[in-house]
Amino acid sequence: MLGILMMTSCQNGKKQTRQETEEEPSKPNVVIFYLDDLGYGDLSCYGATEIRTPNIDGLAEGGVRFTDGYATSATCTPSRYAILTGMYPWRNKGAKILPGTAPLLISTTQKTLPKMFKSQGYATGIVGKWHLGLGTGQIDWNRHISPGPNEVGFDYSHIMAATQDRVPTVYIDNGDVVGLDPEDPIEVNYKENFEGEPTALTHPELLKMKWHHGHNNSVVNGIPRIGFMKGGEAAKWKDEDMADHFLEKAQQYVKDHKDGPFFLHYTLQQPHVPRTPHPRFAGKSGLGPRGDVILEADWVIGEFMKTLEEEGVLENTLVIFSSDNGPVLNDGYVDGAEELKGNHDPKGGLRGGKYSLFEAGTRVPFITYWKGRIQPRVSDALICQMDLLASLAKLAGTEEKDTDSEEMLSVLLGESDKGRESLVLEATSRTAFRKGDWVMIPPYEGPALSKQVNIELGNADEFQLYHLTDDKEQQDNLARSEPEKLKEMVTGFEAIRGKDYGTTEQLELK
Repeated sequence: MLGILMMTSCQNGKKQTRQETEEEPSKPNVVIFYLDDLGYGDLSCYGATEIRTPNIDGLAEGGVRFTDGYATSATCTPSRYAILTGMYPWRNKGAKILPGTAPLLISTTQKTLPKMFKSQGYATGIVGKWHLGLGTGQIDWNRHISPGPNEVGFDYSHIMAATQDRVPTVYIDNGDVVGLDPEDPIEVNYKENFEGEPTALTHPELLKMKWHHGHNNSVVNGIPRIGFMKGGEAAKWKDEDMADHFLEKAQQYVKDHKDGPFFLHYTLQQPHVPRTPHPRFAGKSGLGPRGDVILEADWVIGEFMKTLEEEGVLENTLVIFSSDNGPVLNDGYVDGAEELKGNHDPKGGLRGGKYSLFEAGTRVPFITYWKGRIQPRVSDALICQMDLLASLAKLAGTEEKDTDSEEMLSVLLGESDKGRESLVLEATSRTAFRKGDWVMIPPYEGPALSKQVNIELGNADEFQLYHLTDDKEQQDNLARSEPEKLKEMVTGFEAIRGKDYGTTEQLELK
């Protein structure tokens, strides 16, 4: 009888524990889709009429679509640094567009988004573009490469070292080049070519894609690149297969980690140059290769979302979608992006673009989606990718302090419209200031227009002050007619950027 009672008691105890476990909500998975050079107006859910992006639209229609979502910077490396560290990139003088041979930009002792997730029991992975440097100096591509993504918090990494238009044109899996033949070692140099190796200048007959500016070094798969590379033939990627390749790795990551909380940073290469759509998408957009790779990216996201559903984790996954900076059409190759755009406006009515301090440089598509948890809405809250560190820390059950990241979980989930009060924006080491509905750009030397890429950079010999609610296109400079507001903006800017930036002195000179 005693044995029966003990057995019943144990069984009841197990049952109670199981019920408590079932009732206790599990930590949600987090996926960040991070696109490359996608503009505020490149998606139909953001007003594009010449191109349809139904899968991304589905995220927007079922989640929160932000109208005031920002990258920190108008170029890729700084934005990627900020989203992973929660820090303004201008605090790190090395946070500029990096060559493929640059050392790791993020310190292995820094706080990072993947480290935070790991501390809370998450598996952490990155698939796609990296462009934050590797190693500590001269890289030997034929040996294990460290430090890299794995040393700043990612359990798993399957990446390209820099960008699709830069050498080395190989995939790197957890620090090792994929498919490398030891008898054909890789050599990379960004200053001089290797003797006898063809380039776009010496062998133009090898090209299937013409270069416009800056892309006339080594030729891989008929595409001229930035930098020189020798060897590694068996390891070189096929550009047209890149989207499928990274999709397969991302899908497999979900399948391998569906039983526990995971964080996946899925960094797509589209629509960065060179634009090399798979034959399934070539010519489908009517806007040239740039439009085609946007359609390809939309399809990829749709396929990945199907995987989340098929693996039974969709309703326990927060999905975040954004881009590292604004759009550029001609960014080094002659691919018809400018000539074939027709009525499509990648800027979405904003001024500027990639490299620019005007709004189109840093204001980007920003969407959050969580099936069954987030209620569909449009939010005008001011929010930045840098805020993901503090916000997702709260979601994971912890907190992150002593960074520039602001905790905005309720904003991300569509439960609040109280976003940031202010934000410092950056473009190629120049900075501007957004506060409320106003943006201030200090005077900067340099050309007003980059003729190479046909983008207004925001440089002027006087202060610029715009009220964005009334002047989305930033055509009416109110710096002279609103001196008190200008002074207030300069004061707020210096409180964050530092007095030594010299903005007050510039103001007094004016």
